[in-house]
Amino acid sequence: MTVTAFLKDEILLSGTRDRVAEAIRALPPLARSSDLLMFEDDSGRQIDLDPEAMPAAPRRRGRPALGVEAREVTLLPRHWEWLAGQPGGASVTLRKLVEQARKAGRSERDAKDAAFRFLNVMAGDRPHFEEAVRALYAGDRVRFMELMAQWPVAVRDHALGLAFPTETPCTAG
Repeated sequence: MTVTAFLKDEILLSGTRDRVAEAIRALPPLARSSDLLMFEDDSGRQIDLDPEAMPAAPRRRGRPALGVEAREVTLLPRHWEWLAGQPGGASVTLRKLVEQARKAGRSERDAKDAAFRFLNVMAGDRPHFEEAVRALYAGDRVRFMELMAQWPVAVRDHALGLAFPTETPCTAG
């Protein structure tokens, strides 16, 4: 699961909960805690990460810097043979397959709902918010982008990525 942290209207960091919490711990004290907001990217829900309360993760086998956890996978010999022939090996191929399945598993409605939850927090008081939400749920990407054109770039781009995760990015005028 990825988390995106915003400092005011700019993306501070996107990554695992642990990576984002580590980055937040390194920040100097903020004048207003409300300037720092975090969102779970799959759902668009705002989350709280209390960096002081988060325990340090125990060291495990695998690649801790990437948040990789070693576990057992049981496959038939033909599956192992196929995986061995893939670029990057079995682990890389399995991670790619899981990510593809996760992206394909989200419905169009799930993506729109995630964008709405995010925008409700980050843009609920911005001009054209209600019209933008109507365009979002109508599936009118062009109108959605037009209505968000004057919003901060990071907010607009993140909303587009949540709402239309399988489409190529394009810029608003």
